[in-house]
Amino acid sequence: MTTAGTVAVDGHPVTGRPAAINSTKMFSDELLHIDWDATTAAIAAKTAADVERALQKEHCDVDDFMALISPAATPYIERMARLSRRYTEERFGRTMSLFIPLYLTNSCTNSCVYCGFHVGNHMKRTILSPEEMVSEYQAIKKLGPFENLLIVTGENPAKAGVNYLAKALDLAKPYFSNLKIEVMPLSTEDYATLTHHGLNGVICFQETYHRENYKLYHPRGMKSNFEWRVNGFDRMGQAGVHSIGMGVLIGLEREWRTDLTLMAYHLRYLQKHYWRTKYSVNFPRMCPAENGGFEPNCIMTDRELAQLTFAMRIFDHDVDISYSTRERADFRDHMATLGVTTMSAGSRTEPGGYSTHPDALEQFEVTDPRSVPAVTEGLRRVGVEPVWKDWDGSFDSLRLAEAGKTVSETN
Repeated sequence: MTTAGTVAVDGHPVTGRPAAINSTKMFSDELLHIDWDATTAAIAAKTAADVERALQKEHCDVDDFMALISPAATPYIERMARLSRRYTEERFGRTMSLFIPLYLTNSCTNSCVYCGFHVGNHMKRTILSPEEMVSEYQAIKKLGPFENLLIVTGENPAKAGVNYLAKALDLAKPYFSNLKIEVMPLSTEDYATLTHHGLNGVICFQETYHRENYKLYHPRGMKSNFEWRVNGFDRMGQAGVHSIGMGVLIGLEREWRTDLTLMAYHLRYLQKHYWRTKYSVNFPRMCPAENGGFEPNCIMTDRELAQLTFAMRIFDHDVDISYSTRERADFRDHMATLGVTTMSAGSRTEPGGYSTHPDALEQFEVTDPRSVPAVTEGLRRVGVEPVWKDWDGSFDSLRLAEAGKTVSETN
């Protein structure tokens, strides 16, 4: 187990990171044995026979997943859709868990070339005060009976670090039963600390598993450290976090199938090492840039996203598959019956966007702008029942006891 300390990133001290390298092997070590180019070639070489074999198996491995997302599986998409629907209804019924994100700040020290929060983007930065947080919580509750809240920040540990997050969680607990964060990667100790403030889950996008290209997209700041980010999922597991969400940013790499295959390897690794944890996957896809912004290296079509979703459900019957309001309303409604199990609704992607700062800079443009009642009506129209609450505070004592045991076992 490493100890928390202060290290330098780009010459600047940063807290909340380990002062020494963890001697325990983590996923970055496993990744050294997975060759990007060989994986790309293996996917391209998949045949109809490989797809047929995968579709006939009750439990698929990563090689089967590669076949199901390959071009060879394109003629099988209708069959894959039927199988995906069957597995989804067996595990989740005809339900959809709804959540809402709240951005607390757009202040960030990173230089991600594709992000509007880029440190070099000269714009007004917003950091919500505790009073403004409460106003946002209250405004969200007026939109609908949300119990699942995702707290999001840019990566600025000096101004929105662990203490800031702990305060936000403490203030949110009276309003929401299930609290997740999507923030900078933290140390094991910091994740464990936040579980005592009501944290139930963490979502983190690796963005890309291509180690060399990762540095091109994230040239400076905390996020430039590939190993620190990719091993953050191990630290979540070590801390006993109940729910871990994963994703890559589809469009960064030309070979999106390779990136998703490496994420599938990562998912299986985490399930083996942290089997008490619940997992979810996200498939955010980039759109063509406007006004001279970052141009994606590939544009994933709706049909390809559908194939990927079906492949993931066939690969893992229990994983939670989440679609955000990045996707169009009609596409989300259609996929709600075929494999997706969690959706955001009524989302604002600017800090304080529900009440206090509605004109702040947003991280990405929402493509499904429907009101919360309109989203729920759309789901019911296709025979899917919205679920507002899937976690209760009464589970916290057991979860925290397990988290303490997990952390002590890693010392």
